[in-house]
Amino acid sequence: MLQTDFSDIQICFLVVLGLGLLSQLYYFFGLFSKLAFLKVESLPVSAELPPVSVVIAARNEYENLERNLKAILEQDYPNFEVVVVNDCSWDDSQKLLEYYQEVYPNLKICKLIEQEKYPTGKKFALTIGIKAALHEHLVFTDADCQPAGNQWLRGIMASFTSGKEIVLGYSPYKSYSGLLNLFIRYEGALTSLFAFCSALANNPILGIGRNLAYTKTIFFRHKGFANHQHILSGDDDLFVNEAATSSNVGICLNPESFVGTEPKKTMDAWSRQKSRHVSTGKFYQPKHQALLGAYYAGLLIFYTGIVGGLLVHTDWKWILIGYGLKTLSQGIVFFLALRKLKQQHLVWFIPILDLLYVFYIYLFGLKGLFTKKRRIW
Repeated sequence: MLQTDFSDIQICFLVVLGLGLLSQLYYFFGLFSKLAFLKVESLPVSAELPPVSVVIAARNEYENLERNLKAILEQDYPNFEVVVVNDCSWDDSQKLLEYYQEVYPNLKICKLIEQEKYPTGKKFALTIGIKAALHEHLVFTDADCQPAGNQWLRGIMASFTSGKEIVLGYSPYKSYSGLLNLFIRYEGALTSLFAFCSALANNPILGIGRNLAYTKTIFFRHKGFANHQHILSGDDDLFVNEAATSSNVGICLNPESFVGTEPKKTMDAWSRQKSRHVSTGKFYQPKHQALLGAYYAGLLIFYTGIVGGLLVHTDWKWILIGYGLKTLSQGIVFFLALRKLKQQHLVWFIPILDLLYVFYIYLFGLKGLFTKKRRIW
């Protein structure tokens, strides 16, 4: 009788492992494969290059502005302006911006003054920048970001094909040594995979504000950030989640249009940043919450099947087959997809990074679900 019960438990965990595996294979070959097997054409030469406004909200970003703003101001583009909103900075950002303005006439400065009774926040700063922008097409990035080259704007604008009102660009985290940096780059790449692949599947979920573009028309059509103004985060992903349709989102995969960004260097700083970011997921459209949630649930189910199977001494061959099939499938699809993003080297670390991702998503997901956010930046 005991042996029968023990066998039943083994079978139970094998079923759990199988369900988790099937869930993961669905995402690998049903969603992520859309980018993996996408044929990327070279950057088209467009005769029409409409004027563009680059909008940056900056709060106490003197060092980052000094390091990165010049590369943005010197883009190879016929008609563009850069609107920097100095959001109540108390460092020397304003002096630096005024210096740059003397050298670069296409720089426009919007200075906000701190008011204790009326706190602003990034969404307010971006709204001011958008209203100050002269042009219909808007491109967004952050002060700690630097374009890969001077063709950034050309690449983004080439993706504004007929009917597109939103363009998703890629913003990889810069590479440094250490496990934290490796995981930050993996998590950022995986988030971008969801953004690009869902757009290719005509079901766009999110955009990333470090490299994002849309039109003034769509911004004001949706009344800006009004529907989620009370949420401190989400100026990028929540707006795209609300405004995107099955046909109005384009993606830009041209490496010259990638925008590198500085990752957090310490666990504490990264933890605070991610706590803000993941808190917005619960405000996505229900169908998008389900799509993301099912992926996370599948990961948990899969590893639960492995750990549980090992604990009850299930034949290790079946566990090895399940794990090997999942890892091989993920490795192939992710390698082809991440190669488009110049991040294919991350594939070699998937066995450890994928397991860490399980702990990450549930730790920060639960934290974001039950914690009220008070920080504005």
